[in-house]
Amino acid sequence: MKKLRLAVASVAVGMLALSGCGQGGTPDAPADGDGAKAEAPEYEVNDSADVADSKTWKAAKDSGEITIGVKYDQPGLGNVSAGSKEPEGFDIEIAKMVAAQLGFSPDEIKYRETVSANREPFLQQGNVDMIVATYTINDERKKVVDFAGPYYVAGQDLLVAADSDIAGPEDLDGKKVCSVDGSTPAQNIKEKYKKAELVTYDAYSKCVTDLQSGSVDAVTTDDAILRGYAKQYEGEFKVVGKPFTEEPYGVGLPKDDDALRDAVNDALEQGMDDGDWEKAFEYTLGSTDDVDMPDVDRY
Repeated sequence: MKKLRLAVASVAVGMLALSGCGQGGTPDAPADGDGAKAEAPEYEVNDSADVADSKTWKAAKDSGEITIGVKYDQPGLGNVSAGSKEPEGFDIEIAKMVAAQLGFSPDEIKYRETVSANREPFLQQGNVDMIVATYTINDERKKVVDFAGPYYVAGQDLLVAADSDIAGPEDLDGKKVCSVDGSTPAQNIKEKYKKAELVTYDAYSKCVTDLQSGSVDAVTTDDAILRGYAKQYEGEFKVVGKPFTEEPYGVGLPKDDDALRDAVNDALEQGMDDGDWEKAFEYTLGSTDDVDMPDVDRY
């Protein structure tokens, strides 16, 4: 793992340090050291990019547009705020950073809303060229799609009401736990915490609505996502703070497009080496101390 020496405490604390959320739940850009909002990163477009061995890249280049699947409902990671047409968050910055290295400027990126359950079908059917959507790399998914990365490692946790006595997954017996269809967190609850009652939807925002109404006792997914919601509904919810998995986020790619996977891995490594990854993180999630940048796994 590569270490970053930044300003606050950890990825988790960095999420707690998000500044106030807008109406739609997208946190404002974190302030810099002088209290001013951080400037949006700009990524230099590699005009000489050539991944002609990739059918996916070549088709996108010929059309003048690359289509990237992202989430629209995850504050700080991939979210569309009220009145906005463009998604924003750490995943979006990673998408821009990678696209730039592949030769695509921001106005040549077409974002397509992607939920957990349709990520594999979207890649298999050619609806998107790649996916940057808190997409956990695992062996089961590798059977049907490929991954570059990881570009971040999160951990599964629980979001509960502020006055809840749930202190960890061991307290879920007989409780209603909400996650999303097709997600790794949902599968973990189903397999490892069989006495919990699992409720699933196609979006985490619906789980949060159920938590507000008391229809479920907890929402489970990666800690970074949950901390975004806890900040959005400050005072109503809390994150338990006991991650019980590791979730390596990767860029989802069409199966067997080795040339594209190599190019995206190159782009991620370059972004980590030249400071673009750091800028993306600071702009969307806030400064942290001792953040681990994962090593790219070229399987």
